[in-house]
Amino acid sequence: MVIGISTDNLPTLSHWSKEELKLSFPLASDFSQRKVSETYGVLNKDAGYASRATFVVDADGRIQHIEEGNSAVNPEGAATACARVRKK
Repeated sequence: MVIGISTDNLPTLSHWSKEELKLSFPLASDFSQRKVSETYGVLNKDAGYASRATFVVDADGRIQHIEEGNSAVNPEGAATACARVRKK
């Protein structure tokens, strides 16, 4: 299962998900409290946004791969990381 999480608000996420990126997976908002971003260590508190990162979490809830930077928002990168985890 793939879920995107962003510090953007829901109207912004809806626009990007449906109209710009045409994503096949849901986007969730971490806008109000930014707890998810903080927990995963990607929140830039001073700027109020999260760094771009993709976390591949296995069925046991363990992080198996982290992709950071601009490549983290490329769905192909996440698919490649998931394929690596499946092969383990």
